[in-house]
Amino acid sequence: MSPIAESDNKTVYLDYAAATPVDPEVLEAMRPYWSGRYSNASSMHESGRRAKAAIDGARAAVAEVLGCEPREVIFTGSGTESDNTALLGVARANRTHGTHVIISAVEHKAVLESAQQLKNEGFEVSIAPVDAYGTVNVEEILQLVTDKTTLVSVMYANNEIGTVEPVQKLSAALRARRGAKPYPLLHTDACQAAGFLPLNVVELGVDLMTLNGSKIYGPRGTGLLYKKNGVAMHPLIVGGEQEQHLRAGTESVPLIVGFAAALQKAERLRAAESARLTALRDYFTRELLKKIPRAVLNGHSTNRLPNNVHVSMPYVEGEAMLLILDRHSVEASTGSACSAYDLQPSHVLLAIGQTPELAHGSIRFSLGRHTTKEELDYVLSVFPGVVERLTQLSSLTATV
Repeated sequence: MSPIAESDNKTVYLDYAAATPVDPEVLEAMRPYWSGRYSNASSMHESGRRAKAAIDGARAAVAEVLGCEPREVIFTGSGTESDNTALLGVARANRTHGTHVIISAVEHKAVLESAQQLKNEGFEVSIAPVDAYGTVNVEEILQLVTDKTTLVSVMYANNEIGTVEPVQKLSAALRARRGAKPYPLLHTDACQAAGFLPLNVVELGVDLMTLNGSKIYGPRGTGLLYKKNGVAMHPLIVGGEQEQHLRAGTESVPLIVGFAAALQKAERLRAAESARLTALRDYFTRELLKKIPRAVLNGHSTNRLPNNVHVSMPYVEGEAMLLILDRHSVEASTGSACSAYDLQPSHVLLAIGQTPELAHGSIRFSLGRHTTKEELDYVLSVFPGVVERLTQLSSLTATV
């Protein structure tokens, strides 16, 4: 039995894929800009120029991590906004060159619903299927490309099941397909990849990339869109000249500074933290499947994020597992936090071939910087009993 006891009032937090705590170093970097250095970065006076210099410094720091030019970095208010801007802004701006967009079947809803909006506006949208691990097939995507395709969007790593997509291979294939033409462009949602996978946009070969501050121990309400020089894009928010006329509104200097500090630290810790979490992930997965043999591991067993363990339990409701685990001071999720109150089965799990019944019994444990083996041992001591109890209740209900 783990030494962690419920009487200790200690919460075992395993929902880092939904949100991370702000790192103390990040908080300290942001602190001066909440009160002492509060000026509008668009003002021409000295304090306004200092605020602009802080944003410029943050932009340069981010560009260094991404391997791009500072002017290719656009700060936004969230990963969702960045995804929306990439799909809607780019598709609309390039409409005269084509009205066809391709996305994968396992994208975040920020991409799925943006694609649906484009469909409502008369665009054609193709959905690329995935295999049983949630991986896209590059050749199948190429078969969907037409002379009217202007944009392809495939996420870097899945937010629910953790599978890492072959973005680099896809970008190389698309470049070969388009030859001297500029289309189709490639966008990737890398919100879950930051801190775990390389983010150099030149090596990845992407034209657009989305990041999110709340997944990298940075402040909420921050996001980023990398846009390669020369890519035409219409803004979603108008009424100002900020962010090169692509995202109007007074910039939040502390949030932008915090985002940059968080990304720099995430990149600095990437190799060591990925190795540590991979070892914990594999230990937890192995012991969980040993204790609950009927559990189904979702996503690829090795080609997945270091911090992701996503399983489905036959005959058990995911929400019921979460509620009972919560009483044991264990916090996890059934999938994307953005869909936490959606009672429909996960579109990601349906895309990999699961039945709606099995998909309803899914749970995601996502590890982070503060996760310890001791915490995982505690979860392993209580979770099998939770599943067994709910399975028995399910069997009793079925016989009534």
